Amino acid sequence: MTQNIARMIDHTLLKADASKAEIIKLVEEAKEYSFASVCVNPTWVKIAAEMLADTKEVKVCTVIGFPLGATTAETKAFETKNAIENGANEIDMVINIAALKDMQYDLVEADIRAVVEAAQGKALTKVIIETCLLTNEEKVRACELSILAGADFVKTSTGFSNGGATVADIRLMRQTVGPELGVKASGGVRSREDALAMVEAGATRIGASCGVSISKGELSFSNY
Repeated sequence: MTQNIARMIDHTLLKADASKAEIIKLVEEAKEYSFASVCVNPTWVKIAAEMLADTKEVKVCTVIGFPLGATTAETKAFETKNAIENGANEIDMVINIAALKDMQYDLVEADIRAVVEAAQGKALTKVIIETCLLTNEEKVRACELSILAGADFVKTSTGFSNGGATVADIRLMRQTVGPELGVKASGGVRSREDALAMVEAGATRIGASCGVSISKGELSFSNY
């Protein structure tokens, strides 16, 4: 498990002021360490895909409805199709958090399903539920709706709200989705020990901007 941790990492750079040079460095690091993917904003998908065209190991992941989840389902579906056209292999979408908290469960399921259907057969879909804003009951319901909508993964956090992944949340999400869906821990995973604790709790993917530090066993002070 320890030696394979790099293959579970989505090497991430989502800050608004990320430069092209930083994106290029991110992709080069992902190739060097054989990370699962690079996770970048949609504007950088095409560049990342071009740089990764010579490898099938590292995928291109991007974010949809990010970071608030407050765009319409139709907008998220369009974003998804556009990202896939530009070379994305994995789609991390943010749910309609307000709708979930208002118990508009049909709307939340339809929101997720719109992205799943737009990506069907072309890209994995990961559903960001933003655990730090939810009660445990809401976390469970978000995971259940993700299953109903046909998603491939549930994911803890955007890394842009007031908290990130916790071992307790990963354990709860894994208990809810069972063995069939992936579970991604993101936000605040700063060390190899953090990452391994998430894996032990049931995570199958780690989202982190400090993938190199995690792979080397070093501590990072990045927020994501």
